[in-house]
Amino acid sequence: SGPPDGGWGWMIVAGCFLVTICTRAVTRCISIFFVEFQAYFGQDYARTAWIHSIVDCATMLCAPLGSLISNHVSCQVGIMLGGLLASTGLILSSFATSLEHLYLSLGVLTGLGFALCYSPAIAMVGKYFNKRKALAYGIAMSGSGIGTFILAPVVQLLIEQFSWRGALLILGGFVLNLCVCGALMRPISLKEDCKTAPEFLEQNYAPETEKQDLKRMSICSPLIKLWPHECLCYCSWKEYDFLLMPGFMVLAVSILFMAYGCSPLFVYLVPYALSVGVSHHQAAFLMSILGVIDIIGNITFGWLTDRRCLKKHRYFCYLFAVGMDGLCCLFLPVLQSFPLLVPFSFTFGYFDGAYVTLIPVMTADVVGTSLLSSALGVVYFLHAIPYLVSPPVAGWLVDTTGSYTASFLLCGFSMIFSSALLCFARLAKKIKRTRLRSLTGNTALKQHIWTNGAIAYSVTAELDQRDVEILAVDTNSYSNR
Repeated sequence: SGPPDGGWGWMIVAGCFLVTICTRAVTRCISIFFVEFQAYFGQDYARTAWIHSIVDCATMLCAPLGSLISNHVSCQVGIMLGGLLASTGLILSSFATSLEHLYLSLGVLTGLGFALCYSPAIAMVGKYFNKRKALAYGIAMSGSGIGTFILAPVVQLLIEQFSWRGALLILGGFVLNLCVCGALMRPISLKEDCKTAPEFLEQNYAPETEKQDLKRMSICSPLIKLWPHECLCYCSWKEYDFLLMPGFMVLAVSILFMAYGCSPLFVYLVPYALSVGVSHHQAAFLMSILGVIDIIGNITFGWLTDRRCLKKHRYFCYLFAVGMDGLCCLFLPVLQSFPLLVPFSFTFGYFDGAYVTLIPVMTADVVGTSLLSSALGVVYFLHAIPYLVSPPVAGWLVDTTGSYTASFLLCGFSMIFSSALLCFARLAKKIKRTRLRSLTGNTALKQHIWTNGAIAYSVTAELDQRDVEILAVDTNSYSNR
């Protein structure tokens, strides 16, 4: 059957909401430990900052692995395993004796655990919703902002009461809730998944009994481990054949530029505000505004793009949101007071939440629901390198030029280019479709033909194959007479 658009689907949304709290919100809260790590290990900001970069990069870089486990084992097993790994990483981090220890435990191990949970949970929402998909994703993705808003003061309180080691230990126990979220991810069988067995069933890749089982199951079900190598390779190829889709290629390139543009602003907004004379309290308040408005953008933009008037135009809504964030970055260098930075936080935060909600929706529209898990793994994988590279590049530009202008301009132009690339791709596709439609219309026209003895004349000066055959028959009968 099709997606239920409700029922247990709302439990899936609740589970994904908790997954985003336990993964993205906890990742953001790691920055609260920076001062503690610097003071305890006596290291500079650059070396300490690598902890956050490694967690973020590992989460995105290993996203395809999470999709692979979800597709070939089950979403429930993948998320539960990820919860155990992430919890283990946080608990081991509480016993760290060096920054290198934290790089491995808090960075690699916890990031890997988050990767096994994040993309499969988001893909599961897409399987349960169709008509209200954008709203469901808006609610689910808002867990990042809500979790940050709640967890940030709680983590600070835990550090004050139990030191950074005790706070990491408690966070390790909190992240174990990912196992509960995994238990909620009840699998569902859709029409898109239960495809008819492909052409390789006609060959001798598997015994007849296995062929019959395959015809009743998804093309890439866990049973592929029982099949020969050729069948396994075919399934793996079908699972990732969307990589050659022109639409997905364009989306992938645009996401690289979008991810590069959005990441540095979260790192350098507070330092920039301080550099223009804003107090520490007001600078922190700017980040709070950005986080809260991000939540509103998640939910309201998801609800709006599910309305009948906008549902067909989600593509352009996504372009508009990314482009608006790019424009905000371009104007940021001229905003040099707290009253001017407040509207910036409102605008950037709202549209940031808007396009983050639409990323899974856009991906599903391009590749389909059946390949959404694999496609999201690749999409979040593409976030990894920009997330790792863009903050250091922006910092280098600040050190070189002595101001934040070049960094913010580069971020703005990167996001605008991402939006423009998708816009030009859609226009090119529309022009090509119009040409094909006009050609199809021309070939469908009836050609009026009349004969004068053995000579045939065509009004359009073109004859299709059927007319030629009819003419040949008429000519032969005329000559026989």
